[in-house]
Amino acid sequence: MFTGIIEELGTVVGIDRLGDSARLSIRGATVTSDAAHGDSISVNGVCLTVVDNADGVFTADVMGESLDRSTLGGLTAGSAVNLERAATMATRLGGHIVQGHVDGVGAVLSREPGDQWETVTFSLPPQLSRYVVEKGSITVDGISLTVTAVTDDTFSVGLIPTTLKLTTLGAKGVGEQVNLEVDIMAKYVEKLLAKGGK
Repeated sequence: MFTGIIEELGTVVGIDRLGDSARLSIRGATVTSDAAHGDSISVNGVCLTVVDNADGVFTADVMGESLDRSTLGGLTAGSAVNLERAATMATRLGGHIVQGHVDGVGAVLSREPGDQWETVTFSLPPQLSRYVVEKGSITVDGISLTVTAVTDDTFSVGLIPTTLKLTTLGAKGVGEQVNLEVDIMAKYVEKLLAKGGK
């Protein structure tokens, strides 16, 4: 489990293609400071398991399912990625409950700069729109964000200077893709209601 509060911007230093899977090597001084084999690290919102960790670089295997359902398959050496270590019982829940299980991929549709912040609008896959509500939470590339507006096929968020500076969203251009994870609570509620609360 994660909180969607990004700890650092990491850098992809290597990608080994292994048929229908891949092994990523990512540099991140903060997340590797106490990482051990088997630990979970969120990479652009995808929960990955640490295989090796040495000299500030960790490696993780990415199966075909994750490559197909997320933007990880499009990463190249030098790509910047959002990194967060798994939450502990002592972690402050500054964002919301994030699983690191990507529900779909959206794209940046527009960016509207303000004096100190920016409104960014993303495309929203039709199958996810029922889970997204104004003032609710959504995860974009691993970042916990509050929805400021939503339609059947778009949603918008407001990005503060810290988010613009310390995450990949500060540099994402119109048309670039992002990983989306909707609030897990909405999916549980839907299932309970579908079964009549039984």
